[in-house]
Amino acid sequence: MIRVEQVRDKSIVITEDEKKDKNIFKQIIIENWENFKKKYPSYNKPYYEEVIQKALLCGTEQGGYTEYRCLECGKGVRRIPFTCKSCFCLSCAKVYTDEVVSQVSKMLRPGMKYRHIVLTIPEQLSKVFYKDRHNGKLLSELMRVGYKCVEEVIGVVVKREVKTGMIMVLQTHGRSGHYNPHLHVLVINGGINKERKEWKELRYLPFKIIHTKWQYHLLNMIKGQVATKEMNKLVDSLYKSYAKGFVANVSKGEAPDKAKGLAKYLAKYMASPPISIRRIIRYDRGKVTYRNNTKRVITHLLV
Repeated sequence: MIRVEQVRDKSIVITEDEKKDKNIFKQIIIENWENFKKKYPSYNKPYYEEVIQKALLCGTEQGGYTEYRCLECGKGVRRIPFTCKSCFCLSCAKVYTDEVVSQVSKMLRPGMKYRHIVLTIPEQLSKVFYKDRHNGKLLSELMRVGYKCVEEVIGVVVKREVKTGMIMVLQTHGRSGHYNPHLHVLVINGGINKERKEWKELRYLPFKIIHTKWQYHLLNMIKGQVATKEMNKLVDSLYKSYAKGFVANVSKGEAPDKAKGLAKYLAKYMASPPISIRRIIRYDRGKVTYRNNTKRVITHLLV
């Protein structure tokens, strides 16, 4: 079937398939949410329930609406449903992301150059962080040592002890959906030496130093937070297995003059929706077929 809508004297043809596609994400939630909570009890909490319900009621009159009518005759009633403005909702995610970009952009100082750094952890430590995910102490310490590491690396390169500014975002999952905590850092391209009261510009960021420094700071932190014999053995093995340090991806070349592009990139990790509706190819009886970043088609059993 084909439905035709009239908008500002222009006809828009909408097929029933396209209409269904827009609601397919809600359908997936409605049919699988209860079973999902049973299988993963950690998600059976008021916070997650509130987010889910807001997304389901988004754009419906059940979620609230504004009513308009003619002031002269009292007829011609029109209701405009409220949106949920949640980053989990595929319809509202774009607006939410734009707001985050705006907020991040306001934090960036005009005329300053910024670099983008990604600090990762080895696969062997992912399980350690996963066990502590509800407590959150290890994740807090991860951000603290991330800041300390980057600031120390900049000080080594400019040969001065400096204080610098950075925006740090913690992402707990990778592109594949697996639990993989890592840090995205927007750091000013330099720092201030308090003693001499002078600005030291960072001309380059050596990969070798940041790899080994990040390994040192991260493993020292994890040994202090998880003080067990097993952890000491794991740390020793990680030093041997990663002789060149841990992976720390650094933007190559000169630091960009305008950091708004970096702000958009950072916002993608802070506020992007679970999946783009365009990636979902088919949904049938608990099975979702979708296309990943490499355009590979994957079928996934939800529960």
